[in-house]
Amino acid sequence: MSVLVTGGAGYIGSHMVLALADAGEAVTVLDNLSTGLRTAVDSRAELVEGDIGDAELVRGIFQRKNITDVVHFAGSIVVPESVTDPLKYYSNNTAKTRNLIECCVKEAVPRFVFSSTAAVYGSPEQVPVTEDVQLAPMSPYGRSKLMSEWMLQDVAAAHELTYVVLRYFNVAGADPAGRSGQSTKDATHLIKVAVQTALGTRDHMKIFGDDYATPDGTGVRDYIHVSDLISAHEAAVTYLRSGGESLIANCGYGHGSSVKQVIEAVERVAGKKIDARLDARRAGDPAEIVADAALARKTLGWKPEHDDLDEIVRHAFHWERKLIQAAG
Repeated sequence: MSVLVTGGAGYIGSHMVLALADAGEAVTVLDNLSTGLRTAVDSRAELVEGDIGDAELVRGIFQRKNITDVVHFAGSIVVPESVTDPLKYYSNNTAKTRNLIECCVKEAVPRFVFSSTAAVYGSPEQVPVTEDVQLAPMSPYGRSKLMSEWMLQDVAAAHELTYVVLRYFNVAGADPAGRSGQSTKDATHLIKVAVQTALGTRDHMKIFGDDYATPDGTGVRDYIHVSDLISAHEAAVTYLRSGGESLIANCGYGHGSSVKQVIEAVERVAGKKIDARLDARRAGDPAEIVADAALARKTLGWKPEHDDLDEIVRHAFHWERKLIQAAG
C-alpha cells in the first residue's frame, strides 16, 4: 500500500504523515508550501512540492509511487477570509479537489479520505449535530467543502472509488511527543492565539462577540485533539481497505467549550492571566456547534484518547513554547 497525503506539510496533514510513517506505510506528501512548512514533513516521507490542481504532476505521482490511497487535506481554511475572498476558496477547495478526484479516476486509485468540516452545518437548530441534518453552510468555506463532498458522492456512484468524508469540528493541540504542532505563522485558531498571548508573542487577543445565545455569551465549539482526529483518519483508511462502503462521519467529542472557557484553560496551563479584549462578531461564525460522533465510533471503531481541554491546551502550549525557543 502507498498513500498520498495532500497538504502533508500543514498542521493536520503533518500529523497524518507521522502516524502513517509510524505504522510503516509508504507515504508521499504533495504540498505547494503556501502555508505548510517543509520542516514539518517527517523524513520518512517523500515531499513533492507542487499543487493538487496540476493534473500532470498528480498523475505522475500516482504512477510513480503506485498510490492506493489518497488522504486529502490541502485547501484554505479561514472562514472570515472566505467571506472576503470567496473565489480563492472555490478555487483551492472545490475546483482543485475536482481535479484531484479526476486524477484518481483516470489512474484507478480506489480509496479517498477527505478532510471536510463542521462548517457544512452552518448554525444547526439542535446540538449535538448528526450527519443527516439539513446542511446550511454560512460561509464560502463551508460551501466549498460541501461541493467537494457532493462531487465525491457523484463520482463514487459512477466509478470504482470509495471514500470516507470526515467532518472536523475544532482541531487543536499538538503531537504529544512534541514532533509537530500548529506552526502557521498567522494561524487564526483560538487555542493557538490564546497560547501565543500567554507566551507574549501577542500582546492581546480578541473575543469575537459575547452576545450569542450560549451560557456565557461567547461562541461554543467542540475542540478535538489533533491526535484523535488523526486516529479517525487511520481508522478510515483501514475501514476502506477492508471493503467498507463510502461514509460521511463527524469527528468531535460531543461536548463544547466556550471562548471564555478556552481562555480560562490557557490561563490555568500558563499560570497567568491573558489580555482578552471584546470585539465584534465575525461573519460566518455560528453561536454553537458540537458533534454527534456516534457514527465514527460505531462504524470506524474510532476511540478518542485525548478528550480533555486542559490536555489539548497543554500540548499546544508546549509546542508554541518550542517554536519560540527554536526561533531564538
